[in-house]
Amino acid sequence: MKGTKPATTIAKQNNTASKLHKLFEDMLKDIYWAEKALLKAIPKMIKNATHEDLKQGLSDHLEETKGQVERLEQIFEQLGKKATAKKCLAMEGLIKEAEEIMEENDEGAMRDAGIIAAGQKVEHYEIATYGTLLTFAQILDLQDAVPLLEETLDEEKGADEKLTDVAEAAINLEAAEEQEEEEEEED
Repeated sequence: MKGTKPATTIAKQNNTASKLHKLFEDMLKDIYWAEKALLKAIPKMIKNATHEDLKQGLSDHLEETKGQVERLEQIFEQLGKKATAKKCLAMEGLIKEAEEIMEENDEGAMRDAGIIAAGQKVEHYEIATYGTLLTFAQILDLQDAVPLLEETLDEEKGADEKLTDVAEAAINLEAAEEQEEEEEEED
């Protein structure tokens, strides 16, 4: 019987796949909570932003986030599970940090620079999470989930790039100029 695997090897592989599937589901619940929390946090960021390009970028990403929530719900449905959220402590902390930045900085380019920094931390967390979920889906042969996760991962990478573009095109320089003006006023 060449080429057949012993029953113990198959059992170990099935157990490993089962544990990976559970981890996949736990991560889905975590990012589902995170995305739903962002649906509440992004409008606050938009309200506190002053630069029109930043407001527009955040508004665009808010719409994308709504679609991301729907795709996560589709994946839960594909798994035969109810879409449930598990509190994401990482995202909770990132949102709190963004709120602190907005409270501690006066309206203007400095606050906008802080919003971008906080937003990029969020995007990087999401990129890491969706990249991992995509890899797990491929390993677990969850082929219906793969394109949904790829689409979301691409959107998160795009949002990060847009934030970088806005920061580099204007906001970071304006924030530096604000800082110089404040220092001159103090002298």
